[in-house]
Amino acid sequence: MEFSHICRVSKNIKTITFLNKQFFQFKMNELSMLIEKAEKIYRKKFSNRTWFERALFFSWSCSIRDCTFCYMSTQQRNNDYKKAVRSKESLYAETILCKKLGWKIGFFSGGINSYPHKELLEILKIINSIIGEKIWLNIGPIPKKQLENYQPYIKGIIGSIETVNEKIHSEVCPSKPIKPYLKMFKNSRELGLKNGMTLILGLGESKVDFKKLESFIKKNNIEKIHVYALNPVKETVFERKKSPTKEYQAWYIAKIRTSFPKIDIQMGIWKDKINRVSLLLRAGANSISKFPITKKFGSEKAKNIELEAKKAKRKFSGTLTKLPNIDWNKEIEKLTINNETKQIVKKKLEQYLKKMS
Repeated sequence: MEFSHICRVSKNIKTITFLNKQFFQFKMNELSMLIEKAEKIYRKKFSNRTWFERALFFSWSCSIRDCTFCYMSTQQRNNDYKKAVRSKESLYAETILCKKLGWKIGFFSGGINSYPHKELLEILKIINSIIGEKIWLNIGPIPKKQLENYQPYIKGIIGSIETVNEKIHSEVCPSKPIKPYLKMFKNSRELGLKNGMTLILGLGESKVDFKKLESFIKKNNIEKIHVYALNPVKETVFERKKSPTKEYQAWYIAKIRTSFPKIDIQMGIWKDKINRVSLLLRAGANSISKFPITKKFGSEKAKNIELEAKKAKRKFSGTLTKLPNIDWNKEIEKLTINNETKQIVKKKLEQYLKKMS
């Protein structure tokens, strides 16, 4: 190969590298401007506070179990899913923790068809009495009659939409079509309830899909959205797939905030994504979730979440690091349940506190 040809190739490579760097810098500047706009909108519409939201799960399994990103899809297809249900005493204990540590309940959820309707009503009633307010409910598409029964105890419903790209949705959630959720959203509004949804980034969508998301939010009167970055689960088809970057998650949150100034946005972050909290708050997120707080309470990672909030110039409501010095038994005595149940709640709460101390 002639020396002049080698020089030309080398020059071309340098030019391409330079152009790539320039393009990357342009995109980063574009994102910075979008985040700056989103942050201004957030501060105009909301206070400078942020907080942790805990999803309160009543089961670890589901009758569907074929959403390809979900750990429940790795479970054997038998009827054992009916056994993977938490006791109501455990749920009451965790609710007391949430109340006294300043965590909000993001939603009350569990696998579809894993808890009887009557028992759910009883649990919802007690949870309301503990936290002093209604909660969001996320248990799959709910018929209107059941919604009417839940209505006294819930502020709204969450639809686990995951992605608004129809093709991707049919692939990743084959037994969970969107249509029944649309009907639920309509019924919810007719009953005076609020609508919320979940969105998982990294399932195969792109920024082009934001227009579909924008339209979906408008059409279904979505007032709250949980924006998660895919957490690849072992033994699923996404096991070797990388999570979306913090910039990508920030872009989506900022676009949602600038398009819908009043919407409640909750960021979902796993324990390996603490360093993106401040960026996502500046992008317009209201609150933080998904972090396994009962296992990591008081840890360096928990402390870093509070520091990340401070970095974003937000005051953190509640605590992820210090247990309050209160009479926990007194809190249990306030419950409108029988003494036998109270004793079980006490044991469950003691187990939590021991693990978190």
